[in-house]
Amino acid sequence: MTELTGSASRTAAGTEADELEAHRIEDEQRLAEEHAAKAALPERADWAPLPRRARPAPKAALLTIRTPISARAKWTLTVLSVALPLAIWWTLSATGAVSPTFLPSPPAVLKAGAQMASTGELFGDLWATVQRILLGFGLAVLISVPLGIVMGTFSAGQALLEPLVGFLRYMPASSFIPLLIIWLGIGEESKVAVLVLGTVFFNTLMTADVVRGVPRNLINVSYTLGARRGEVLRKVIIPHSLPGMLDAIRVNMAAAWNFVVVAELVNATAGLGYRITRAQRFLQTDKIFAVLLLIGLLGLLIDVALRLVRTKLGRWAA
Repeated sequence: MTELTGSASRTAAGTEADELEAHRIEDEQRLAEEHAAKAALPERADWAPLPRRARPAPKAALLTIRTPISARAKWTLTVLSVALPLAIWWTLSATGAVSPTFLPSPPAVLKAGAQMASTGELFGDLWATVQRILLGFGLAVLISVPLGIVMGTFSAGQALLEPLVGFLRYMPASSFIPLLIIWLGIGEESKVAVLVLGTVFFNTLMTADVVRGVPRNLINVSYTLGARRGEVLRKVIIPHSLPGMLDAIRVNMAAAWNFVVVAELVNATAGLGYRITRAQRFLQTDKIFAVLLLIGLLGLLIDVALRLVRTKLGRWAA
């Protein structure tokens, strides 16, 4: 019995020793692997230590990234953005640094604008230009928004339309004027076509980008709740994209004003571009400045109106 007990003790001691030896071997292997991994890393001895920097001083809100400013500071900067260029213009004209033939004074520009308004020619030209904008840019919006929705919603639509639209948008609309005159004549049709060609492709791509920005989770949840494809398009994709579409229209409206002046250089009998060309023939720079200021003010009013519409229709948009 004593011999059996001694044998069992020696067996247990041998097993414990084997386990200790196995743990020792595992530790050595782990250390060897860690050493090999450290040896494989790039040498960092040449890296300079990070400099010790003091705590940065607090910055003013005007110079802090994406930090709201006070209403007073906002209005002050807004007034300066208008008053400073006006003061420079007035100083250059008042001191005679630039000839009045090339840079008329602000009072001379206002006088020329009042004179054109009193004769009625300014309002007639303004209405002719606005009509072309409404027709040309309106057609561009009617064409580009559906195309953009198709391109942004369906991968097949993007594959089919984006190469062609991306190719055509790099062609200057003004370079089509000779062809448009040949195809459509020198009437209103060619002028409206210049506006359409100048804005339709850009608005299409911008609309498609907005539609592609609709979160996929919203679409998946709509399908989970039982909505069909048409319902997802009408009740999820289009409402979510509407603020972005209005932003695209607002941006491209400025391009439409640029192109309408170019279009009115072609055998026009009325329009703000026609009035600028007519004043240029007689070096009437005061009238040119008056028309340019009118275009800028009208464009600003349209921009503000579209911003208000966007805020009204897309309260959820940032």
